[in-house]
Order: sequence, then C-alpha cells, then structure tokens
Amino acid sequence: MQVTRRSFLVTAAAAAYAPVFLRATDKAGSKAPILGQGEHQYEAIHDWGELPRTIKYGNTHGVCEDSQGNIYIHHTVHATSDNLDTMVVFDQKGKFVRSWGRQFKGGAHGLTIRKEGSEEFLYLCDFQHGIVTKRTLKGEEVFTLGYPAESEAYKPKDRASAVVYRPTNVAIAPNGDIYVGDGYGSSFINQYNQKAEFIRSFGGLGNGDDQIDCPHGLWVDTRGEAPLLVVTDRGNSRLQRFTLDGKHVDSILGTSKMPCYLHERNGDVVVADLLSKVMILDRKNNVAASLGEGEYSKQEWNTVRNQAPGTFVSGRFVCPHGACFDHAGNIFVVEWVESGRVTKLRSVA
Repeated sequence: MQVTRRSFLVTAAAAAYAPVFLRATDKAGSKAPILGQGEHQYEAIHDWGELPRTIKYGNTHGVCEDSQGNIYIHHTVHATSDNLDTMVVFDQKGKFVRSWGRQFKGGAHGLTIRKEGSEEFLYLCDFQHGIVTKRTLKGEEVFTLGYPAESEAYKPKDRASAVVYRPTNVAIAPNGDIYVGDGYGSSFINQYNQKAEFIRSFGGLGNGDDQIDCPHGLWVDTRGEAPLLVVTDRGNSRLQRFTLDGKHVDSILGTSKMPCYLHERNGDVVVADLLSKVMILDRKNNVAASLGEGEYSKQEWNTVRNQAPGTFVSGRFVCPHGACFDHAGNIFVVEWVESGRVTKLRSVA
C-alpha cells in the first residue's frame, strides 16, 4: 500500500453525526464503548479473534463472513510474523480455524465472498502482484486474472510506456459477471463474464461524471428494480453508480470523505471510510449513523496508525479499510494500520 494512500488529506473537522458513548463490558471485563445512534448502536469489541502466536497481522484490508458464520480476514502480513499466510479464518466466536495464502503476502487487499450453487467462493485482489483470483474457502485456485491486456484502455502508447494495473476490489453481478476496480492503478473498472472472459473497461482517472479517482471498493446493489454497480470513488469523495454495462447513472455525495468499501444487509449499507469513521446508509443512501469519534489530524494519524497492537483508543477508528455485516447484524471492521486491527461492532439496538 502506498504510504500516502492516494494523497491522504486529513482534516480536523468535526463529525456530522456525533457518536453516542454508553458503557458495556467486554470479554476481558473492561468497559467497551457503544457507538452509534438510534436503531444503529453497537458495542465496540476491539482486537477481536484469537490470533495464533505465529501470525502477526500486517495491514488488515478485507473481511467477509461465510454461510457457516466463519469470518475471513485478508491482511498483508507483518514483517515479524513467523507465519506468512495472508488469509486468517475464525469461527463466529473468534476461535482460530485455519490460515492460508502466503503467496499474497504484501499485496493482500480486496475480499468478496459469493455463493454459487451449493458452494461458496472467495474473490481476492492482490494489488502488489496485479492479480484477481477466485478460490475455494480453503484456498484452492479456481482461476486467476492477471493484467487486462485485452482491453484497449491498457494498450501502451509506445514501447517505453505501460498502463499501470493494481486491482483493489471485486464485485459480482447476479449473472456472474465480475467487476474489478483498478484502484491503485489507472482507475478503470474491468468487466469479465463468469468464465473470466474480458467484456469491457469503463471509468478511468478523472473527476468527470463517468470518471473515477481510485475505484477502491465495488458492490452490486440489487435493492432497486434494476441492479446497479456502486463504486467508491475515493479520490473524489463520492459514490458512483453505473449500469451493469458500464453507463454512468449518478453520483452520491456527502456520505463519506474517503469511502473504501461497501456491504449491504436488509437494505442498510455499511461504508468503511478511511478518514476514521464507519458510516451506515439507509435504502435511500442517506446517512443513518456515523460510528467513530471523528477524524484525526494528519500529524496524529501518521503517528497513531503505526502504534503497537492493543494501544489504539477504544471506541475510535483510525483507518477503516473494510467492513461487513454478519448474519446477525453485527459489523466487522478491519483497518489500514501497520499492526492490523479487527473490531467487532456487536449490535445492541
């Protein structure tokens, strides 16, 4: 991950929605804050999961849940870790189940799960090695997509130049089409069919209506009459909506400043915002709740994100990078901090 995180412009502005702090007791007996408002209140259980001593998190980038309630964490691996596996799996109580994926060390990023027939599959992005790979829940390879050489958008202008490709996240349409966001590369969305055959590229770097500056996270919204591809246009502080054939529909402003990832449950959408917050949107894409105390200043942020595990302020996020609902409506949040951080937001509303 680039240290600047695509020009990490941190401000000290107060959060639009002031969080409510109540008190609760966590598993260690200490007090854990309750974040949120109204129907969206959660107990913040930080450093969730019994990580084996042989594994030390690097930046925790992706999180998802399978149909059995197991939680998958995708991380880059810390330099001092004995075990190099990038995928760590826990049961719903936080007990370690297994790990795999050492080949993605340093580049482990996007993580999406999808049920296909009676089986579930994981779609992983590795931005450092420039690949998207479909895997079984135990890590067996189904297929791997590399550089999108079939796309005209990636044809070099001359022999001395090359179009950069560093994929960050994936979304899957109801028909199985795969959408890959080239978030750390050239800001295109690359579309493939379920057989991994290239269809088209759209988007591209810019701030126009149909352009994107870092398509970091993607999600296919099926809540309306027709499914839409929603893209976190992080560099432009907005969400972009496209038809499934790549035509721009509209932009959603004012939901978050640096949106990284989206996940939906029962009409609500959780958005991980790298600027220290987790947002919840309602069916009309209005902000229903803001979870977290607010943004750090740039100086504070550069110091805090390099702190040792267990030393972060309780009830406050640093760099939320991924978030997902589980089957019970709890939220898991993973953060872009050097020692990794996994928080379970247990629903108490």
